[in-house]
Amino acid sequence: MGRRQNVPAGEAMAELELVAQQAIAAANGDAVAALLYVLTRNAELERELALSRAAISNGFSRGWHKARL
Repeated sequence: MGRRQNVPAGEAMAELELVAQQAIAAANGDAVAALLYVLTRNAELERELALSRAAISNGFSRGWHKARL
């Protein structure tokens, strides 16, 4: 394998690589299918986060997300 750039180091990298290998295995070895699943799930979670930001005030979240303008 070539040298990877812009990746976490140490224990975090080992854990992420294990999870990536598990995702590929769950997709029967198809890395593209695994990536598509992960990207789809990420988009769903981003939509949920956007909805929660819209529903929760900046004060209630103690400034965790920026106030809406």
